[in-house]
Amino acid sequence: MEPIVTVSCLKHIYPDTTEIHICGLDFVVNRGERVVILGGNGSGKTTLLYHILGLLQPDEGRVSVFGVDPAKEYNTIRKRIGVLLQNVDDQILSPTAVDDISFSPRNYGYNKGKAEAMAEQVMSELGIAHLRDKICHYLSGGEKRKVALAGALVMGPELLILDEPFEGLDTRSRAELVGILNRRHRDGMTVMMTTHDLNLVGSFADRVYVLARGRGILAAGTPSEIFLQAEALTASNIDPPLLTELFLKLRERGMAVDIPTHLEQAVDDLDRLIRG
Repeated sequence: MEPIVTVSCLKHIYPDTTEIHICGLDFVVNRGERVVILGGNGSGKTTLLYHILGLLQPDEGRVSVFGVDPAKEYNTIRKRIGVLLQNVDDQILSPTAVDDISFSPRNYGYNKGKAEAMAEQVMSELGIAHLRDKICHYLSGGEKRKVALAGALVMGPELLILDEPFEGLDTRSRAELVGILNRRHRDGMTVMMTTHDLNLVGSFADRVYVLARGRGILAAGTPSEIFLQAEALTASNIDPPLLTELFLKLRERGMAVDIPTHLEQAVDDLDRLIRG
């Protein structure tokens, strides 16, 4: 495997003297992986992302993205990275949706026609073509998030970084977003995200990291491995998925079932049990 992001024993001190330590296990994202970062408020998820994006420089530890220190050389790698921030209002800069999504292509030298064609293609992929000429200021929170995501995808990045991407989206839109990210992943894109929505992790992630406030990275593994680590999830103020709790109860009653990571797997196991 080829690591494209590595973070080792990170320490950052904010101006108000708040210290964030992200030690314990090294954080590694390999090319082609889908990585999810779980953790409660104050666990360091956003601090970790900001260091990876070169927005913060560590007081201790090491951060490497595509082989460079992003705090010093982010300009050399920025074209390879797409970003969706938690507060999308911070990254929507243009008046209309098509203007905002086509900003990066224009900034990299594409003419207006080509840049808008690139924007329209990704808008169609995300199902927001109807927002093309809408004023961003008047869009709903979920619509703004989709416009910002389109802007992150328009250049076809090698690495997509998303901070709480499901916030403000309804259930259908969340499932659609997982489908889009999985399609992009099949085309070779590496994806890493923070989320509180544990119920969607099993249908998306290859690898999961669990962060806890003051304790750094407590656990790392596949979704099925992480869902069984109740102590780590509790320390991070995260409840296990309902499916995990249900199937653990079935195990306690002597039923031979695996712990499912997504709904389809649970249905197959229950069908097998019912049919005997």
